[in-house]
Amino acid sequence: MKTGIKILGLIAAFCLFCELTLGGDKKMEQNIKWLGHASILIEKDGKKIYVDPWKLKSGKADIILITHSHYDHCSIEDINKIATDKTTIIATPDSIEKIAKGIRKKISPGTEIDLGWVKIAGVPAYNINKQYHPKSNNWVGYVIKFSDASIYVAGDTDFIPEMKNIQADIVILPVGGTYTMNAQEAAQAVNTIKPKLAIPIHFGDIVGSKSDAEKFASLVKESQVKILTPEE
Repeated sequence: MKTGIKILGLIAAFCLFCELTLGGDKKMEQNIKWLGHASILIEKDGKKIYVDPWKLKSGKADIILITHSHYDHCSIEDINKIATDKTTIIATPDSIEKIAKGIRKKISPGTEIDLGWVKIAGVPAYNINKQYHPKSNNWVGYVIKFSDASIYVAGDTDFIPEMKNIQADIVILPVGGTYTMNAQEAAQAVNTIKPKLAIPIHFGDIVGSKSDAEKFASLVKESQVKILTPEE
């Protein structure tokens, strides 16, 4: 009987440790869905944030975040599917020019938009050794800041010096290579930022495969890695 009580006590202590260690971002992890390629859905308190929606069947967005103007990230067809007149759409200036719906707000690296229940910060996203995403375009990744957790969505980028200043509980970043970081470079980024959780994306469509995500996971040193399956 005493042994059973001790075991229950240890289990309770472990659960408390997990709660204290992971906090709100553990719950947030369960509300992140990968929709394929670079498209993400984050749900928080009944509200939905879409990042770079592409090839969607349906949905309804409270916030849409667009990292840059390439067709597979700024898809007007998909934005129109999920946006209403009340949807806040945050995007780079060259992307905003293409968008007609919603409450539109421009963002650039180094700026932050406070929406009350969430803060959206634009951070640099660019290539170093290729020209697909020039730094001069001022395209962005996002740090999404809730009261109890923060999420960094890197956008289409290489492992850049500015990542040393990123602070986030969860990072979501490309691993497919060719146009962005490859698996090794993405792992270097995670090992620099040291989040609690890292989620690889930007593989399995156009470029990259699941093997890139698996290689990435094998190279991350401290952070937990979760390889998601695309949801429709």
